[in-house]
Amino acid sequence: MAQLEDEAAQSTSALGPLIGLTREDIFGAVAVMLRETASDPQRLMKHSQEVGQDMIKIMTGKSELAPDPKDKRFRDPAWQYNPFMRAGMQYYLAVQKGASRWLEDLELDELERDRARFISNIIIDGLAPTNTLVGNPTAQKMAIDSGGLSLIKGLKNAYDDMVHNKGMVSQVDKKPFKLGENIATSKGSVVLRTEMMELVQYAPTTDEVYEIPQLTIPPQINKMYINDLSPEKSVVKYQLDNGIQTFVISWKNPTKEQGHWDMADYVRSCREAMEAVSKITGSKKVNVSAGCSGGQTASMLASKMASDKDDLLGALTLMVCVLHPKQNDIEAGSLVSENGLALAKRRASKKGVIKGDDLARGFAWLRPNDLIWNYVINNYLLGQDPPAFDVLFWNADATNLSAALMGDFLTVFETLAFTKQGEVEMVDHKIDLSKVTSDLFILGGVTDHITPWKATYRSTRLFGSKDVTYVLSHSGHMQAILNPPGNPKARYYIQKDEKKKLPETADEWLKGTEEVSGSWWPYWMEWVQSRAGEKKKAPAKLGNKAYQPLDPAPGLYVMEEC
Repeated sequence: MAQLEDEAAQSTSALGPLIGLTREDIFGAVAVMLRETASDPQRLMKHSQEVGQDMIKIMTGKSELAPDPKDKRFRDPAWQYNPFMRAGMQYYLAVQKGASRWLEDLELDELERDRARFISNIIIDGLAPTNTLVGNPTAQKMAIDSGGLSLIKGLKNAYDDMVHNKGMVSQVDKKPFKLGENIATSKGSVVLRTEMMELVQYAPTTDEVYEIPQLTIPPQINKMYINDLSPEKSVVKYQLDNGIQTFVISWKNPTKEQGHWDMADYVRSCREAMEAVSKITGSKKVNVSAGCSGGQTASMLASKMASDKDDLLGALTLMVCVLHPKQNDIEAGSLVSENGLALAKRRASKKGVIKGDDLARGFAWLRPNDLIWNYVINNYLLGQDPPAFDVLFWNADATNLSAALMGDFLTVFETLAFTKQGEVEMVDHKIDLSKVTSDLFILGGVTDHITPWKATYRSTRLFGSKDVTYVLSHSGHMQAILNPPGNPKARYYIQKDEKKKLPETADEWLKGTEEVSGSWWPYWMEWVQSRAGEKKKAPAKLGNKAYQPLDPAPGLYVMEEC
């Protein structure tokens, strides 16, 4: 179960170029494979013969095909000692091996080969014997040991998913969690509510606080309480306990009628929130932290404020956020095409919003072993409940994405807007991060499949900031952020000579790093505190006369469902 939790937590959904992936791109990749196969029958015959030879060896017990030691699907001893199971596994591995050799032999360019490889892997992963009761010895043992009850429970789980989860296999047991009671429990209040967002101010937990507050801008497709999951892994609580005046934006879940909300609207909301934070705290500066697509929004905000010569922005923290994407950064990036992006924009505009469930479903099928087949085996074949894990509860609590904002994110990806200096216009200005001079802290995750760390490192070259710090957390996407003190496995990498200018590339940076045991949070907190001004007496009340406290944290907008 712990392994299941970890694998899924490393693959939480996020915005990126994949929101522009269309079925035409996928079918196009399949069509290319079929075209190349038909163009040279002899090549197909050659690879068929090779697979046939492997099959003969398997039937005669002479095959030495074995799974990759990292392949967790075949760890049950039955795959090694049961002749029937061993043969079934080897047949599958023979097909896998044959498909890999066949793809390498096709006359494809690098991009087409990446597309073909990605699609074929999805298909072959779906054919794994472990995905069926007949081919899964662990499930068979469970059925015998439970007297068939595991099969009955599995059927019930499948029925519940068909009826209550729109046909998708459940990744989390939601029943134990209730917002405001055992998740998102830090004390605070909504001090500003608009059509687009709520601004939540959290109650200080120290007698003194730093004068410059911190505002967190969350992603638009996930809810803000990722920052306050539990007391043990709450970024909010950690900031409060270290004297930081803490504010978090909570985005409204858009409906079809709000599909016109675009990047300019979200940036205006961020500025409105910053101005409210400034007036509530009396500070002339507001530090900002943001992650994933929230980081793209914060970067757009910083560019706009620099263009307007607005100096309210203090220090800026960007976590697991890519501003300079490349098509091969992620495994499925090769599937995204210019035509597909245009189609995605048109379809989104027609619908008004992209439903959160649809985004989650599409994302899951791009990593089926981690996000689908693992759960099919656990929930249906073994008849067990999915894990009750707070990160997965949050990940399943998806929100809609307005069509206009989706279009803007795709435009940023297409044009590489953040890499240009004054060439791309959006949010009523020419985007130019070189004019942003705020001190900058950037975080990446070693095993992040969504925003790969080397892609996040490129952001260090985009800003006009003289003070840029890069930290690499030893974990995946959201787990890289939620890495609190006390985690025995936690470690991170920093540049040995912190005063030295960051090198041009991620590989050069890595050569000059040192590994530090423990959480990166204390390191970051020292960085934030040194840029948060002097200490003063903590406020006795939240808000002020102009911004009266409304509903208690985490607010009303996080309670809304798709």
